[in-house]
Amino acid sequence: MPEKIKLTSEELGLMSLFQNVSGATARDCILDAKRERVIFVINQGQMGLAIGKSGANIKNVQQLIGKPVELVEWSDEPRQFIMNALNADLVSEVRVNEKADGSKTATVVVDQRKKGAILGKEGKNAEKARLLAKRYFGVETIHIVSPQ
Repeated sequence: MPEKIKLTSEELGLMSLFQNVSGATARDCILDAKRERVIFVINQGQMGLAIGKSGANIKNVQQLIGKPVELVEWSDEPRQFIMNALNADLVSEVRVNEKADGSKTATVVVDQRKKGAILGKEGKNAEKARLLAKRYFGVETIHIVSPQ
């Protein structure tokens, strides 16, 4: 079962700042201290607004916060949400399975040549997808595989 999301006053403040600068609505904010980044989950269909013309909005937010900012577009559907977290253009397929013990796993199928881009430097993209999938949909593990 997904964990109950509680936002700190710092996260709420960052969401407010993000919304004021970009005009896009942030549904969630995650301060990733391990990776020194801030992840915003934004409403569906607002990615362009959030990024801004030539990336102006996202650059302004990063400058004000002083940390890299990553955006993930929300979806009520776990498969689509995981694709959004990783980069939907590079993912061939996502399968979410529930085991007999109730735990959920996701298998992400990507072209072997694009696996590095999906994983990200030191696995940061895969870690972001896992963190978010667990937070919202109770998905414990994400396996990234290439078709044989």
